[in-house]
Amino acid sequence: MSRKPLLADGETSRTACARTLVRTGVDEKTGERLSLSAVTLRVGWCAGLVSNMAAALLAEHCNTGDVDVLAAGVDAGGRNLPSNAWMALRRLGWSAAPLEGVKVNDRIVRMAQEQAGRALRSVKWRADVVLGVLATWPADPSKRTPREWDQVRAAICGGEHLPSSIINARTRQVATYLKANGRLPVDVFELEGTPRIPRLLLLAACDGQQATIERSETDTGQALLRLQLPTRPDPQTYRDWTWVACPIALPPTVPASAVLHLPTVRTADGTVRVDVAYTHAVPKAHRTGHTVALGVDWGLNTLLSTGTVHLNGDGRMTALGAGAQFRAAGVLAKQHRLRRLSERLHTKADQYMRLIAGHDDHQLAPKLDVLRSEIQHVSNRRSNLNDALARAAARWAVDQAIAAGATVIYVEDLRSMEAGGMGRTLNTRLSQQVRGQIADRMRHLATEQGIAVVTVPARNTSRLCPHCLTPLRHRKAPDRPTLAGWKWAICPHQDCRWQGDRDHGAWRRIAARGLAHQATTVSDRTSGHMVIRTVLDNLEANAVLTPTPKTSRRDRSKAGPTRRRSTRPAPRRRRAPSPARPRGHAGQRPEGHAHTDRTRLPRAAHRHQGVNTISTPTTGHQPRGAALGAGFHLHAHASPPRWETIPETQSNSGSHS
Repeated sequence: MSRKPLLADGETSRTACARTLVRTGVDEKTGERLSLSAVTLRVGWCAGLVSNMAAALLAEHCNTGDVDVLAAGVDAGGRNLPSNAWMALRRLGWSAAPLEGVKVNDRIVRMAQEQAGRALRSVKWRADVVLGVLATWPADPSKRTPREWDQVRAAICGGEHLPSSIINARTRQVATYLKANGRLPVDVFELEGTPRIPRLLLLAACDGQQATIERSETDTGQALLRLQLPTRPDPQTYRDWTWVACPIALPPTVPASAVLHLPTVRTADGTVRVDVAYTHAVPKAHRTGHTVALGVDWGLNTLLSTGTVHLNGDGRMTALGAGAQFRAAGVLAKQHRLRRLSERLHTKADQYMRLIAGHDDHQLAPKLDVLRSEIQHVSNRRSNLNDALARAAARWAVDQAIAAGATVIYVEDLRSMEAGGMGRTLNTRLSQQVRGQIADRMRHLATEQGIAVVTVPARNTSRLCPHCLTPLRHRKAPDRPTLAGWKWAICPHQDCRWQGDRDHGAWRRIAARGLAHQATTVSDRTSGHMVIRTVLDNLEANAVLTPTPKTSRRDRSKAGPTRRRSTRPAPRRRRAPSPARPRGHAGQRPEGHAHTDRTRLPRAAHRHQGVNTISTPTTGHQPRGAALGAGFHLHAHASPPRWETIPETQSNSGSHS
């Protein structure tokens, strides 16, 4: 059976992963139907055997010399090492063996070697980053000078394109070790220790003698996974291994024409989770030749600001519409509350550890165990919340591109997104947002539609006017044009005078810069992502938008005499008397005009959804939920927030209750 899909012209293959569950199984040797608990137990036994062998192999070779040998990609005879980790380890002579008296087949050993080999290959990148940070240790670890930044980037392979947040995180990690031990660590292995091996089965390293997966011929949403599992935790002979057939339901995201690959099986919370890899054909994304582009800008409370720019045949660029916003301030507020809770729990746990001082029989030991359990629970909640937010934001951004007919999404470069100068609270909130996850999921979803996702430099995207490239004047609000701020932008050029939200100006600049520099788009060698490395002055001069002339949609000129209106106004109170009050606990219809004013804002407007571009009035009119950005969705707004004062007109049509 072919493991490659058939491709047509203009298509390419794409490998993705879908998660599903195993709910039952059948032992093919005895014909016994296995319950979920029985399948979970047997998968856990097999994963334990693999994890123990992989941990022993990793502990033996987790050092600088062996990691460099594996990363070199050449064996002792000068031949290139295979891409499969288990084959590369066998070529180097690094073998794994089970415990004495335990019988496993060669495919189980393959999975252990594959897991250990992947862990050793991933350590190489972290080791190079830590060595670069140690070789250029700054005088002040909390703040590097521009010269020290150049030195540390030069000391790391590919450091010129490495995000600053990664270097800062490693610097804080080394500084913590220095404070605790009084010296710098030698390498990453002393800093972090041996990586932990998760309990899972990498069936991709096996063949048909250990596991198979086939799609149902009658129902494309069903598949049958067969794998050999032990009947006891310490199998003594091959007779203690039997084939187990597990029917699984494929998610609807897996196309009917997709080719399935052997999955990764793991246990979690009493369930057996299967990560099914599949390959299917998708439209090919191109680096150049784009005429409609979606620009994406990152913000703080407004997480994403997007809009579409069209490149005309004469080289002019125009913005299509006013743009849209994905406002996740409510979700981020919950995330920051959990972060503060996690920090307090960690502080309390550290205090307990100092008081216990290594005594296991201390009376605070049970309380410390409870704290650690709660810390893990809060961490899981934060991870799940970040994952859900990344999925929703990426899906929303790709849907914007699909609706606008865009063939490319230009995203602001995350490498320069370093929080600073906004206060301790805002810096922390800005640093812990899930921009990396959103960008990865955006690429994942855009590939299905053949839409390219290109990273562009973020320099001056919020500083210059999108129509004339004049430095903008940033103000606090549109109704306070003389008060300095950062949210509202005004162009001082007399012939332009553009003004708008800072983020809306940024996505215009990002999209225009991407369309002007699309000929310089390249694919990154390490990640394979499309990027625009530098900004060229001759191309940047053309990255300007032509203002769209404002035209009236209908003729409002007077075409006839004014309609005569009655001089008698409509009654403001009900003329008919209220009905008699019914017996029982039922209510009574109010007599007269029913009050319609609300003393509280709508529910959505209370979720930190306030627009930042208007100063809150203290007297007179108080904006309602629509003016504060509480639209049909808590996060998405298809038009920019309204900042004009909306007066409330009293109706004289009477009560309609």
